[in-house]
Amino acid sequence: MDRKWKYYAGLVAVSVIWGANFGVSRSAMETFDPALFAFLRFGLAVPCFFLLLKWKEGSIGLPWKAVLQLAGIGLVGVTGLEIAVMYSIKYTTLANASLLNVAPWPIFAALFAPLFVKESFTRRLAVGGAAAIVGVTFIILGGKEGFDLSSDHMIGNLLAFGVSVVGALFNLSCMSLMKRYSSLRVSAWFILFGSLFMIPFTLGGWGKVDWSGLGAGHYAAIAYNVIVCTVVAFVVWNASMFKIGAARANFFRYVVPAAAVIAGLLFFDESISGWQIVGAVCMAAGLVWISMEKRREPAPVLTRMETREGVVP
Repeated sequence: MDRKWKYYAGLVAVSVIWGANFGVSRSAMETFDPALFAFLRFGLAVPCFFLLLKWKEGSIGLPWKAVLQLAGIGLVGVTGLEIAVMYSIKYTTLANASLLNVAPWPIFAALFAPLFVKESFTRRLAVGGAAAIVGVTFIILGGKEGFDLSSDHMIGNLLAFGVSVVGALFNLSCMSLMKRYSSLRVSAWFILFGSLFMIPFTLGGWGKVDWSGLGAGHYAAIAYNVIVCTVVAFVVWNASMFKIGAARANFFRYVVPAAAVIAGLLFFDESISGWQIVGAVCMAAGLVWISMEKRREPAPVLTRMETREGVVP
């Protein structure tokens, strides 16, 4: 694994953060419309991204061609994807949302990877991924809530499964841009556009919120989503994914439901079943097996902006 341990640790840390956010978001949507809450998360993160980008790299610009690409990525990968995630959480059970949002995503990423980037689907990845899939299924289905295929949850289930397909394509589309620009620069721009495109979907939600009645818990949920789940998590995930490879990195999303189960134990006094413990061991073994495979280093990120294209200042 050489020095790659820090990138794998970054993927695990981000997955833990996102896992805890399932409960935070579910609670917040008792007060906020899903689209409005998603907009608050990403819209408030935009200034943070660009201030950090200016401080770290000295500039915020991109060539126009890259800007247009990131506008499309932001529309699909932030506006469409995050609204779908919020509504899937609202219209199905947490177990359903966790399983259908998370489990198919790495599979699609591994299958689509050869079409977007030079990543092969190796035997080690297949074996480790299969073990991780079995493990995450045990973790989710071994819970008290279980998996519910009733018609009452069909809309949420379909949205959650769609998130896996679109999310995998979203991750892969960012990889080529991160060969030329830093993960921070790419993240800042697609989140900017994703937030802008999200505004029309929030128009009916502002008046439904009793803003004067918001308490410390509501502001804490917003702050957690903006600073931790978005600014920190997106930069760390994208940087780690670029170093590890999209196909391998996405299997670490399986830590998300495991983190959600642990958060339930620590903060909501929920129990953990024997099947969930078995699942956690199986998933961890699969991820460790994947992480032991060596991967060729990607091309370095360019440090100077292209001079043949117009640049957004």
